[in-house]
Amino acid sequence: MSLEDYKKAHKAGKKDYQNRLMRGEKPTLEVLDTLLPPKESLSMVPLGLVQIPIDQIVGTRYEGRSNAFSGNYMPILGENTEFARKWSDLCTAHEEEGIRDPIKAYEYMNKFYVEEGNKRVSVMKYFEAISIPGNVTRIIPPRTDEKENKIYFEFLDFYKVSKINYIWFSKEGSFAKLQKAVGKQPDETWNDDELLDFNSTYSRFSSFFLAKGGNKLKITPGDAFLSFITLYGYQELNNKTAAEMKELVEKSWEEFKLLENEEEIDLKMDPSTEKKTLLGRILPTGPSKLKIAFIYEKTAASSAWTYSHELGRLHLEQTFPDEISTIYYDSVTKETIEEYLEKAIGEGCNLIFTTTPTFAPASVKAAIAHPNVRILNCSLNTSHRYIRTYYTRMHEAKFLMGAIAGALAENNRLTYIADYPLFGCIANINAFALGAKMINPRAKVYLEWSSKKNIDIGEEIRRVDPACISGKDMVIPEEASRYFGIYHMVDGHPRNLAMPLCHWGKFYEKLIRTIMDGTWKYDDNSSKAINYWWGMSSGVVDVICSQNLPIGTKRLVDLLKHTISSGEFNPFSGILYSQTGIIKSDPDHSLSPEEIMTMDWLAENVIGSIPQADELTEEARPVVFQQGLDSKNI
Repeated sequence: MSLEDYKKAHKAGKKDYQNRLMRGEKPTLEVLDTLLPPKESLSMVPLGLVQIPIDQIVGTRYEGRSNAFSGNYMPILGENTEFARKWSDLCTAHEEEGIRDPIKAYEYMNKFYVEEGNKRVSVMKYFEAISIPGNVTRIIPPRTDEKENKIYFEFLDFYKVSKINYIWFSKEGSFAKLQKAVGKQPDETWNDDELLDFNSTYSRFSSFFLAKGGNKLKITPGDAFLSFITLYGYQELNNKTAAEMKELVEKSWEEFKLLENEEEIDLKMDPSTEKKTLLGRILPTGPSKLKIAFIYEKTAASSAWTYSHELGRLHLEQTFPDEISTIYYDSVTKETIEEYLEKAIGEGCNLIFTTTPTFAPASVKAAIAHPNVRILNCSLNTSHRYIRTYYTRMHEAKFLMGAIAGALAENNRLTYIADYPLFGCIANINAFALGAKMINPRAKVYLEWSSKKNIDIGEEIRRVDPACISGKDMVIPEEASRYFGIYHMVDGHPRNLAMPLCHWGKFYEKLIRTIMDGTWKYDDNSSKAINYWWGMSSGVVDVICSQNLPIGTKRLVDLLKHTISSGEFNPFSGILYSQTGIIKSDPDHSLSPEEIMTMDWLAENVIGSIPQADELTEEARPVVFQQGLDSKNI
């Protein structure tokens, strides 16, 4: 029987050999010695006896051992050779008592190269074994700026605490995110029970993922698994049956496909203006009645953010009194969001807006479970296929606010109070600073964070004595405070000058119209994540000027507003300087939307820094973890 196995393996080897030749690839095994950089730059670490994942054994240490096998480790020498007899004997031994003797191998960049035991590896690959024992020496390359090198050193940190070598990622930061996702602190070691549970869960997932066709996607099973447990929760998945997990894998397939093109977001910069055909006008494609739910993290009375969205909901009711009905839920937490999503769906809502980034994962889960319900999450730079996301280009208004403040900064000092270090927030800060600098080249912006621990912002303002302060964007009902928008202090009291306006009512109105007129459906077949990011050109972002503002400054604001709305001017255009040097040196260049969304630098005239994870309050950490600049470290 072992000879018949050799014939089958030999046939598979020859087929793989020919296929690789036709693709212009090396048809035999990889050779480690041909891959290594100069020896003086390498370090070696003996790992002892290790279970080596069979799939990660890709070649031999020396050239002389490689030519007996095709690139998939199947034999290619003739059936009458001594090699074939020895391979067949190993095959018989494996079937009768199992191959127990460890091989000797080297690990380099988390791939394994065999020095002794190539035929044992070939036989085990033929029988589709999962792993093989081996005495392993790790070869560590020097650090470089290459992506694969960075990922490898992240793996080394993960391996120190877990000893897991069978999961791999294609994106930086993923090993730290995995440690976080399974409930471990960054440097916390894994015990034996945790390793067994993880191996079981990951093995089940990867088998379903690969059986569904995961090997055809341009991601690793690890990439998909991290997305999967981030969405559904690691502990929750541990308790799923095989059938339940298989069903979830199949339902989540569009999310996995989206990971292939994570950078490809279909960014809608303005509402759709696509003209309908005559037939489309006669036969509307949108639903006759919409029941819409809004889910808020806080109450409208206590949160300016919630209050602005609640005004948007009321605007919808006034604009579409016969076409829609709305309900809202407030004081919803990350722990209760799934319950409220199910409640909204149970009450017949066919459109749901979740108004904070922390609700994004639960929104995706609900959308997967209820494909006929439209769910949108208010967040920026979040890519999910089953939901759509939306946000405003508030940095356009902040640029105008900075210009106003710069015009009135007699002592060249301004203060900007920011909340969370999220995507988009840094653009707001920098736009304000650039606007101030354009009008007053000597203006300095002193940056304060309301989400930082152990900070007395009032004391810092008194110390700086700024001419103008940029505070909260708007007032809230529970506070009779005038500390919002741009203001300056007069006899110990704030005097308001201007405020940025995010008109969520207009935003929601324009979105609803895309559903009613059928243009929403045009994007249903897109392979990309859809993100609405509208600004002044859509009428959803504006600046309201106070009567206290000089008429010349008002005229300047109107001029700048027109140029931004018409697309003639981009606040992030021309030569840009950060605190550490030049960001853009081309005077004719403007930052792309992606560069604006993800900027992690501060303009040169900003005095302050972006807070680190351990500097934030406990309340701020969940929000920043979901959509922060440095969420992998939180």
